[in-house]
Amino acid sequence: MKNLAERDKKYLWHPLTQHKLHPEMLPIVKAKGALLYDENGTEYIDGIASWYTSAYGHCNDFILKKVYEQMQQLDQVVFSGFTHEPAVKLSEDLINILPQNQGKLFFSDNGSTAVEVGIKMALQYHHNQGNKQHVLLAFEDGFHGDTFGAMSVSSLSVYNGPFEDFFIEVERIPVPTKENIEGVLDALVNRLKQNNIAAFIYEPLVQGAAAMKMHDADGLNRIVSLLQQHNVLTIADEVMTGFGKTGSYFASDHVDTKPDIMCFSKALTAGLMPMAITSCTLNVYEAFYSDELTKGLFHGHTYTANPLACAAALAGIELLRSNEIQSDIQCVIAAHQKFDAEIKSHPKVAGTRQCGIIYALDLNVKMERYGNLRDRLFKHFMDNGVYLRPLGNTIYISAPYIVSDDQLQKIYGTIKGALNLV
Repeated sequence: MKNLAERDKKYLWHPLTQHKLHPEMLPIVKAKGALLYDENGTEYIDGIASWYTSAYGHCNDFILKKVYEQMQQLDQVVFSGFTHEPAVKLSEDLINILPQNQGKLFFSDNGSTAVEVGIKMALQYHHNQGNKQHVLLAFEDGFHGDTFGAMSVSSLSVYNGPFEDFFIEVERIPVPTKENIEGVLDALVNRLKQNNIAAFIYEPLVQGAAAMKMHDADGLNRIVSLLQQHNVLTIADEVMTGFGKTGSYFASDHVDTKPDIMCFSKALTAGLMPMAITSCTLNVYEAFYSDELTKGLFHGHTYTANPLACAAALAGIELLRSNEIQSDIQCVIAAHQKFDAEIKSHPKVAGTRQCGIIYALDLNVKMERYGNLRDRLFKHFMDNGVYLRPLGNTIYISAPYIVSDDQLQKIYGTIKGALNLV
């Protein structure tokens, strides 16, 4: 029988891949902790927690046990007209760690659909009240997903170019800095006079797909506060940042003014099962609570609140709140700080930044987001047993919280070696 890579080529179409340029896929047959294993037994440290999902490590025994127990009781049931213990318990546990203004949870399947639901909530919130507010506001360089609403509020044309003529109406503002915040606020005050902005969507503190571009909490707080004063709903996309990555449970914990709507996926289920949640305030929910059927939110997915995914999420939250995982997070943060002190003055490093366990450095070279140098860097990392995905000239780390110090040191050493390729 042909190996997995050869069999893969026959039928499969992979995400974010130009197959003519990159025809080969690496077969992964096992994962445990912070390690991935290919079919030859070669191991790779998962330096990005498989797109920020496996925060507590792959095949975590505690999470597997909880999901296995749930499999014996209830695997799947329609969530329209029914409910079940895992979803109810998850709502109780999640609300308990969310910002206090969050009051209702709506389930869906993935990060893009969590955002899609948030956008639909915001637009219909105004529609249900007879308000003609239809424009969405978003940050420059934001990324919120691949469905049409999520693409509309994203601005990375490498993903969205062929579809831009079909988007809903969106306007963009710069991310706040100490230098530009007064100008951003002044422009917003003037723009708000038109009274047609429905919502502002943002990735709080860290813009993941924009190569871990970071902004400060104070500037974001001033923007969110101003918009809320003008009846503009605020949507925090915490699909990437949620569940511990910024050093607190959610990036929104760092911001005084809390969002009206929040979007979650990825680490929500610890990377084990697909699921997403969009939360909102009671004020948002009450705009849909009506004797008129058409004022309800008519959005649904077949696997909404799947009991197995809920069980994984419950186990993940239990781990997140444990002293052990909180200690692990602080160890990773401290290790990144120590590495940063060593590397930030290197002549090949243009700049560094860190937010919680997320660490990024920019190479002192111009390069395309996807191109020859990026491919050589990726090969260097994989050849040295480290899975990192450079974004243009940015190398970033967002490893599982349980990554060992030896594994982190190997990641750091491999990054140092990559500087010789520039």
